[in-house]
Amino acid sequence: MDTTRTSVPGAQAVARAARVLRLVTSGGEKGVAVTDVAREAGLTRPTAHRLLAALAHEGLVDHDERTGRWMPGPELFLMGTVAASRYDITDVARDVVRSLAVRTEESAFLSVRRGDETVCLLREEGSFPIRSFVLSEGVRFPLGVASAGLAILAFLPPHDVDAYLDRHPELGEQWGAAHDPRRLRPRLRETRERGYAVNPGLIVEGSFGLGAAVFDRSGHPQWALSLTGVEFRFGPDRIAELGRTLLAHAHQLTTRVAATHR
Repeated sequence: MDTTRTSVPGAQAVARAARVLRLVTSGGEKGVAVTDVAREAGLTRPTAHRLLAALAHEGLVDHDERTGRWMPGPELFLMGTVAASRYDITDVARDVVRSLAVRTEESAFLSVRRGDETVCLLREEGSFPIRSFVLSEGVRFPLGVASAGLAILAFLPPHDVDAYLDRHPELGEQWGAAHDPRRLRPRLRETRERGYAVNPGLIVEGSFGLGAAVFDRSGHPQWALSLTGVEFRFGPDRIAELGRTLLAHAHQLTTRVAATHR
């Protein structure tokens, strides 16, 4: 149990507000409806609306009067520009992601670890006309769900993996039986042995994904490169070929990150 939320005055309110902010940012430019925020955050609609209104007063979210949807606000942009110098690697990663998409003809992505989740930072479309739209900028998944999160989780220290799976016994119920901690462990082991993660249509049927971890200067998996595409493009032989290309690009980006002293 996380005792911080119960022992620090106001911590529960901060946690609720942070959860609401994450839900708003996950909606991207389209924004989210208050009913969706309430459902996903486990709040009543009036409580969700009060939190959104308070965040809007501080400039952290915006409300579109025409659509009724809530979107990230200007203060988030200002905060983000300050934090970017420490956490953002999109400038050094953009051409690597583009190269990955060109080489494979599949959609390529960069995701970052944020606590127990991954957040997509970059998407580059491949040239193959049939595409998977599971992932786009701002979309979040729990670690171990989708190929990027599986790749990152697989290369965390064993005690961190154990602690994460203990915190999230609900993964199987929320994301399908293949994500139950007991079934995730063999997939994590296979990912470490192979070097990259494979998601054989476990989130959206027929949409395959591959992911490879990108490490910070301390050797921790902080980001991931990934590919997604339709099932018939991901046969066994081509998965092996895509995996080699993916690992080469992940190694290239890891080397760049080390050179930038992040």
